[in-house]
Amino acid sequence: MSRDVDRRVFLWTLLAGVPLACGRAAALQSGGSTAERLIAAIQDGGKIIYLRHAATNHQEIDTGRLGDRGGQRNLSREGIEQARLLGRALRALRVPLNEILTSPVFRARDTADLAFGADRVRETMDLVADEYAGDHLGAMLEATGRLLRTAAGPGMNRVLVGHRTPLEMVTERQFPDGVLPEGALAVFLPGADIQLLGTITAERVIASAKARGAL
Repeated sequence: MSRDVDRRVFLWTLLAGVPLACGRAAALQSGGSTAERLIAAIQDGGKIIYLRHAATNHQEIDTGRLGDRGGQRNLSREGIEQARLLGRALRALRVPLNEILTSPVFRARDTADLAFGADRVRETMDLVADEYAGDHLGAMLEATGRLLRTAAGPGMNRVLVGHRTPLEMVTERQFPDGVLPEGALAVFLPGADIQLLGTITAERVIASAKARGAL
């Protein structure tokens, strides 16, 4: 790991007030559950984290018009709090991130801004929801696949804040709500083939940070 990454991890540790301990050790101490192994994996870096936008108000209807907040399904009050807590938990767990990309659809952009801070987020049509993609659909799917296959950099993770259907289309697998509910993370190992390591809910990440006394 580079000196810059070591320094960043050290600073995050001071800010979060958590003891220095590696992800693998924490996973073993917790019994090595699937969720804790995934947390350890992203603590070690080198992964792609596809974050489905946080919880939304399902009484609102999508119109397919970008830039029209009133014509989109937006985050609920629960989703706003979920995104904030998830971001705090990832920082407390010292998950190293060097690139955070988001769909321009408001529910994804708001999730990214609330979790990671607007100054760290880059909006891109490469992650736009399928119903908002229009003629860009093919290019979006190609770009999402490329982002899932390409490493983020030594010891770091890339976060893609997006939508379930494009992920299903790119990976050719289903992610029902029982597997990837709103606010959940799908963790991938980049490479020539898209390799899913597993999924974990926002609530499980938050609970893990609290259980370690980090949040």
